[in-house]
This record gives sequence, structure tokens and C-alpha cells, in this order.
Amino acid sequence: MRFQNRFQRFMNHPAPANGRYKPTCYEHAANCYTHAFLIVPAIVGSALLHWLSDDCWEKITAWIYGVGLCALFIVSTVFHIVSWKKSHLRTVEHCFHMCDRMVIYLFIAASYTPWLNLRELGPLASHMRWFIWLMAAGGTIYVFLYHEKYKVVELFFYLTMGFSPALVVTSMNNTDGLHELAGGGLIYCLGVVFFKSDGVIPFAHAIWHLFVATAAAVHYYAIWKYLYRSPTDYATLMTKLY
Repeated sequence: MRFQNRFQRFMNHPAPANGRYKPTCYEHAANCYTHAFLIVPAIVGSALLHWLSDDCWEKITAWIYGVGLCALFIVSTVFHIVSWKKSHLRTVEHCFHMCDRMVIYLFIAASYTPWLNLRELGPLASHMRWFIWLMAAGGTIYVFLYHEKYKVVELFFYLTMGFSPALVVTSMNNTDGLHELAGGGLIYCLGVVFFKSDGVIPFAHAIWHLFVATAAAVHYYAIWKYLYRSPTDYATLMTKLY
């Protein structure tokens, strides 16, 4: 109780059942900045993977992953800016909030795409590269139809989509990068605690953003190191930079 009283100005009361939490101005600012600062690094990182690609399939995969990565931070930033500065435009805010939720499904699918496209998988496991996008489409439709109505169900969908492809990826003959993949997944799971703590922990959503950024960075590192980077590419890049 003393903790909540001390930090009351930084957060509002928890949201009502099936209702949205209303951040304070401090929380709005933190929500915006924690993802806005990652837009440029995401774009640069995506371009780097495209530059390191050896063939058309790798380029397409890098493009899909890059779009998902950049869209996550761009849409999240735009939504939080609109929610902060244009909250009186209810229809616009509602639209961007839906987009913010939808893009999470697309980001999860895009994050698995490099592993599913560029690693050798078994005949059954290879179908996951298409099924993951069907799940993303299903999640997007769910948000469109039932946005903010069943929050627990939506969280369950996110976690199910995040864990299902992992069962397939672990069956790869080449297991390089799985430790980073698992570590990033664990960071996402730990961040869910803060995702559901608005009104309980000050700046909970911004802290969730930091967990997302950290996990995305770990996964990007694994994709860069084990799927795209080669000693020759790295030496060439260092030569160009220096």
C-alpha cells in the first residue's frame, strides 16, 4: 500500500474488467519513447540482413522478418502517440489500438520465418512455415471481431502462437541458435507479468516494451549470427566500415 501511495502520480487504478487501462502522462511518454527509439535500429538491422543475403529466398525471408520487426515498433509508437495526444479521437485511437494488437501476431510469425525458411526441417515440420501465418491471420481476425472483449483469451492466443512453432524448430538437425531462441522466448514470457500489471506497477507497460526490445534483440542476434552471417561477410563488412 505504501508503495502504491508513493508512486500514485505515476499510475492510475487498474482497468475494470474487459476495459482499457488509462495511463498517466508519465506512462504515456514512457510507452512512446521505449519503442520509438527502436525504429531506426530495426530498419538498419533489417537492411543489414538483406545485404547479407546470398540468394533470392534469403532476401525474401529477410524482407518478411524486417517488415514484421519494423512494423511492431512503428505501429506501437504511433498508437501510443495517438492514445496520448489524440485520445479524444476515439475512432482513430480504437483503430490504431486494434492495429497494435494485430501486428503482434504478424511479428511472432515473422520472427519464426527465418528459422522455418532457412533451416532444414522434416516433412511434417516444414508445414509450420505456412501454418504460422494461418495462425497470424486467425489472430488478426479475432482482434477485428472481439477486440478488448476477452483479454485472457487474447493472451492465450499470443502465448500459443509463440510456443507452437518452437516445438517444430527444436527438431532441426542443426541446433545452432536454439539457446538464443529459447532465451528470447523466456524474456518475452517474463515480460508478460508486466504486460498484465498496469495499475499495479508504475510504468508496467513501458517495462513490458523493454522486455520486448530485449527479446527481439536476442532473436535478431541469433538470426544474424546463425542464419545470415558468415566469416567472409563479416570480414567484408568490417573492411567497408573501417
